Amino acid sequence: MDKLDTLVSWIKTTPYVDFTLSIASADASFRKYYRLTKTSKTVIVMDSSLELASLSPFLDVTQRLLNAGVKAPHILERNEKDGYLILEDFGNVPLLDVLESSNFKEHYKNSINEILKMQDADTANLPLYDKAFLHFEMDLMKEWYLEKKLSYSLTTQENGLISSTLNAISDVVLQQPQEVFVHRDFHSRNIMLTPQNGIGVIDYQDAMSGSITYDLVSLLKDCYIAFDRADIEELALYFRDKKALDVSDTVFLKWFDLMGLQRHIKVLGVFSRLHLRDKKDGYLKDIPLVLKYTIETALRYDETKEFAFLLQSITK
Repeated sequence: MDKLDTLVSWIKTTPYVDFTLSIASADASFRKYYRLTKTSKTVIVMDSSLELASLSPFLDVTQRLLNAGVKAPHILERNEKDGYLILEDFGNVPLLDVLESSNFKEHYKNSINEILKMQDADTANLPLYDKAFLHFEMDLMKEWYLEKKLSYSLTTQENGLISSTLNAISDVVLQQPQEVFVHRDFHSRNIMLTPQNGIGVIDYQDAMSGSITYDLVSLLKDCYIAFDRADIEELALYFRDKKALDVSDTVFLKWFDLMGLQRHIKVLGVFSRLHLRDKKDGYLKDIPLVLKYTIETALRYDETKEFAFLLQSITK
């Protein structure tokens, strides 16, 4: 019996036995998503059979978010042994599909309000986004983007420059308030507009405890869509004010930018790895925007300017 047959056999034991199964989506991991439909009622089936270890964190984080009033999907049926869940369906309209110049500020402010709720979620025993993990992520860029995708051989001097830059980035990241709930992938593809015009949050099972600006920069410096810097700064400061942080515009925007730099350096490596190792080429088209964010931000600060020049010379 193959995996799909096993899944279908299990569905037959649930209240959704007479629903019709169709493919909903796949994500960057090995999870698969199906939609079960009966007239106007739908639910989502999550198949984690190839990533069984991810199921327990998903269940744990779902409950943390629901407890904090965040619109995470309610779990309707579960089969933890085989890695299957049936979840509340938020529909098939990600925020990315509706964002445009006339409405993005309103949508982003609604999403920022959801971040504020998420940051009230319990972080006990979540993995810490510490200096070692920040560097583990950033190191993916050197291996998978520079060395493997671009086939670039770094000199000793260039390696030293990258190392000192990454240290400067993580130092600034760790200067800001820590140990808040971090979704880690809060962007326009993981924010669903529900049929009731609410915001549904998905794909949060890798949550950690970390910096206050991480989810904010994931949202506002999205790897799949970009808006003008002035508007993004305005929205970042909207978050600061709603959070009642007593910190200047200059300091907060530096926290925000350097957090974004850490994330985008990581993503250059992750997207390259998805292409080279996992044969998922759909992310290649998104690398230019991520590289643009990385260089533009690095040029803005003395600690990272030389790194921007290096990236410009390698990628020109």
